[in-house]
Amino acid sequence: MPSPSPRGRPVRILLVEDHDMVAEAICLALERSPDLQIVGRSASVGSALAEAERCKPDVVLMDRRLPDGDGVTAITDLLALVPDVRVLILAGEGSGSVAARVAETGGSGLILKARGLSELEDAVRRVAAGEVVFSQEFLGDVLGRLTGRTAVLGANLTPREREVLHLLGEGRTTAEISAQLGVALNTGRNHVQRVLEKLGARSQLEAVTIARREGILE
Repeated sequence: MPSPSPRGRPVRILLVEDHDMVAEAICLALERSPDLQIVGRSASVGSALAEAERCKPDVVLMDRRLPDGDGVTAITDLLALVPDVRVLILAGEGSGSVAARVAETGGSGLILKARGLSELEDAVRRVAAGEVVFSQEFLGDVLGRLTGRTAVLGANLTPREREVLHLLGEGRTTAEISAQLGVALNTGRNHVQRVLEKLGARSQLEAVTIARREGILE
């Protein structure tokens, strides 16, 4: 039997998920429990902010990747609109860096979709009760980042190198990047090489893959 809500009423949940079949499955699973209630659904960051302001949920269960933005980045805006809301990020894949970013921005946790619906139900209840919940494989990274024991990958990228990384993410070649930045081709190559070195990547494609996985690129 589920434990009663600490509020003496069902936990009010705003679900933010852009895949209809996934959203339906989550809604059906959560609403089987009398202590959990879906009070709103959204499929984008923009509509989630509007819905959160309208329905004042206890918990926002938000997909990390949405059509108009990053769910982790949206945490700050959600907390500004509903200061007491708890935000639980739901991700298809994740990393210690992303999990740490959730914690640093005021989120209440990150759980992987592969964990299953029963674990998701438990995570929602725990978050509503004031706990912070992260999938087990990310806990060490979250604690390390928050205590300063672990360096954040990509934190040492300069603004110019971040610009180069974003251009790599758009599929630009080194020649195109050099032209875009207005620098010589050799200078452009040096910028790209430094990005690869700082991310521990052996190729431009691997650098982009690492950056997306770590939440440096969205």
